[in-house]
Amino acid sequence: MTGTTTGAVSGRRRRRRVLAGVLITAALVLGAGLYWAQPWKLWQNSTVNEALPTAAAASAPGSSRPGAAPAPVARTVSQGSLISHEHSTTGTVKLIELPDGSRTLRLENLDTSSGPDLRVWLTDAPVKEGADGWFVFDDGKYVSLGKLKGNKGDQNYEIPAGVNLADYSSVTIWCDRFDVSFGAAALQAA
Repeated sequence: MTGTTTGAVSGRRRRRRVLAGVLITAALVLGAGLYWAQPWKLWQNSTVNEALPTAAAASAPGSSRPGAAPAPVARTVSQGSLISHEHSTTGTVKLIELPDGSRTLRLENLDTSSGPDLRVWLTDAPVKEGADGWFVFDDGKYVSLGKLKGNKGDQNYEIPAGVNLADYSSVTIWCDRFDVSFGAAALQAA
């Protein structure tokens, strides 16, 4: 009888060790998956409201004296309205040339979901409605202008001097983690 009892106890210990190993592995996989996907970001909002950059010369003392040439102003080169892809996304995109010749991409009245590793991209891809537009933006030419500053508000992104705007026809809010567009806008001359 003793041998049977010892074998049963040994079998239970082995099953407990296997079960503990499985539970620890499952917890590690679940933790890594949550860290990678970051689903809690879908319920977090970050509003950023930046003013449009202005040229220093426009605000210099004496620039408003009578007979002086009017101060140069920023000029909208092209613009478009954001459409939804993976997440509901609205707002306006403007490519703006500042009086000093620098260029800025401006998101106005942006409203989208937050997510992991969101970027603002200038792309040469056509903007397509619905699921057809989810995966097209990384297939061609694109320039990342940086991480999305917030999922709501008005934001500015500097366009590098060497970028030829004629090469790009759209803007996307791109999730680099999942290779999907949250929303995009086709650019039209202003």
